[in-house]
Formats: sequence, C-alpha cells, structure tokens
Amino acid sequence: MFRTLVIATTALVAAPVLAQSVESVEYGPRPFYLIDRMEDGALKSKLRSCSGQEAKPSLFSIGHRGAPLKFPEHTAESNLAAARMGAGILECDVTFTKDLELVCRHAQNDLHTTTNILTSGLADTCKVPFSPANGETPAAAECRTSEITLAEYRTLTPKMDAADKTAATAEAYLGGTADWRTDLYSVENATIMTHAESIELFKSLGAKFTPELKSPAVDMPFNGFSQEDYAQKLVDEYKAAGVPASDVWLQSFNLEDVLYWIKAEPEFGAQAVYLMDEYNIDGYSPMDPDTWPNTMEELKAMGVNYIAPPTWMLVTLDGEEIVPSELAKQANAAGLKIITWTIERSGPLVRGGGWYYQSIADVTDSDGIMYELIDALAMDVGVEGIFSDWPATVTYYANCMGLD
Repeated sequence: MFRTLVIATTALVAAPVLAQSVESVEYGPRPFYLIDRMEDGALKSKLRSCSGQEAKPSLFSIGHRGAPLKFPEHTAESNLAAARMGAGILECDVTFTKDLELVCRHAQNDLHTTTNILTSGLADTCKVPFSPANGETPAAAECRTSEITLAEYRTLTPKMDAADKTAATAEAYLGGTADWRTDLYSVENATIMTHAESIELFKSLGAKFTPELKSPAVDMPFNGFSQEDYAQKLVDEYKAAGVPASDVWLQSFNLEDVLYWIKAEPEFGAQAVYLMDEYNIDGYSPMDPDTWPNTMEELKAMGVNYIAPPTWMLVTLDGEEIVPSELAKQANAAGLKIITWTIERSGPLVRGGGWYYQSIADVTDSDGIMYELIDALAMDVGVEGIFSDWPATVTYYANCMGLD
C-alpha cells in the first residue's frame, strides 16, 4: 500500500466538479503546532528534524471525507484541500438517491445536518419534518437521499455537518458548528458530488480511492434494488471509469458486503476493508478475545485481508506508554492488514479527546499526544494507513518517517 504518488496537473472537464488541480503539497502550520506541544523526547526531536523536508503525497495519509475539520465533508473543495495536504487516498462514503444513483454522503439520512435541505424547496421530502426545540425536547429532523432524485440532490448546498438542537427555526437549526471547526469555507456554495464524479475528481488529483458502502436507512430491496445490487453498482462505477482494482480499497461495516466483493469481484475483494464496529456489542472489549464475534484467524479464513477498527481499539496503556491492544496483536499474528480511523476528529485534546481516545484517556491531556498516538499506530501496531479529518497531520508524519 505504500508507494509515492505523483500529483496530476490535469484539470477536470466534467461539471459540476471543480476544474482544478494540485501542483504541490503543503503542510501548513498545524503539524508544527502539534509538535511544539509534545513532551521533549526522541519522537519530538525526530519530527522537528523534518521541518525542512519536501512535502509529498503519501498513501499512508487518507482523507476522511476529504478535509472536514474545516471544509464541508464530501465536497470537491474538501477533497481538493485533502489532496493539497498530501492525502494519497481519498474517500467517498456512498449512498443512493430515490432513482438509485450513487452519491457521496456520510449517511443516507444526514441531509438535514450536512445540507440546506430544511430551508430549501425540498424540505417537504424529509422523512421527519423539522420540529423546533421545546423545553427539554431538542429540535429534530431527518432527511434522506432516498426520498429525492439525483436532479433534486444536485440543487442542495452542502455545509459543515452540524445542527443546533436548541433551535426554534429551521434556519437556526442549520447552525451548531463546533467551536473548533469553522464555517469559513461554507459561506459560498460548496460542490456536492456523485460517486462517479468523485472518481473523476480523485483521478485528476492523482489520488487512490476508498469508497465506503453505507448501510441503507431504508429496507432493502428498495425499488427493486437489493443489497448485492448496491454493492455491485459501487464496483461497476470504478470499472466504467477504467480504474484498476489495485487502486481501490472498498469499505463496509457490513461483513456480508465485504464477503460479497471477495466472491463476486475477487480483484476488488482482495483489498476490501472490513470496518469494525464490534464496539456496539454489549460487553465487547478489544482486550478480551472471548467478547469478539469473530477471531482474527476466522476473518482471515473468510478471505478478509484488511480490517479497519477505530484508533482506540488498537491501543492501550502500559503505565503511560501507548502500546498495541490484544486486537492489534492478534490481527497482526493472523496476517491481517490494518487501517484505522480517525485522527483530527476530536477537537482540542486538552479536553480529553473523547471517543477516539477512550483507551488512552489517562494520558490524553494535550494536543501533543496526537503524534504519540500516530507513532504507536504506525510503528507498534503497524497500520497501513490512517484516516484524518486534516490530512496534513498524518502526511507530515508519513514523510518524516519514510512511509510513502
């Protein structure tokens, strides 16, 4: 999975995706800000020593929905920003419209938090219409891509994923952006994308592909569209675009999707990634194999070659040192390759880091811990790549450590 990419300079011609290209990679100030906050030691010294290096793209650095720390997710602008920060692989989370077209959206039912649908002419298509906050009852809505056609989808304006649940109006509900994110790049219309358009954009940027087949919010089959049809259509759009299977890492939280690809599309299935959400199982612990629904050996025997647990499932603490979890040890022993998610999704770590840092909460009290976690994931766990909401952070580390 590690190899240097050359960023293409050809521009897109297919509307409505941005007709822009990336000619150079830049880190910006954030990696250096994080390094400055590290405790003195060998890792900090090593990272500082790389401050003058040439920035280049790396397959170790994966844009998680683009660069949604600051840009509206799954937009052309978000992915262009990620490519400019050296993300060698870019992600389109895939769901479908009423007329069964594949589009880039984190969930089939997130339009109320990621677009302006509630204040548009499509508000009456929402599965759950907007209701204002009332006492202790929060404001609510639910709007799905499966309730609108592709043509209608194209009329929406994407925004930062957020909602103000204290809102009395739909207009106010569209706010709520976290104080550590920004609406600075959401004021003008961002560019919404279909899955096919994301393929063309990522190709023009010289990046590889990691689409995630999202779980439908509707019962399947939907309008005669089965789950297998859905999984196959995803692959077919790469074939139609002439993208080789070696450039694509298909993803799904649904193990059955991964097994379908392994059987029906073995070339693509060889790099299919099983996203692990076993943490939703009562009593589950990445430190206790007796709580796992499948052992790592069993997954490997099924033909799975890649797993992708969240960061916290792969590490634990030995005193104050971040070390591999039992899950990580057994995955490596079984010969599974590991990808993980998501760096730069937790806000200032002085607040404790929350969900993504739960297994190392006792040492998470500063943004300086971020590179310690990345280093443990890379060097001790041996991950193949790391998703990030701000890819420059991971790109800098990868370049410094020679993970290209």
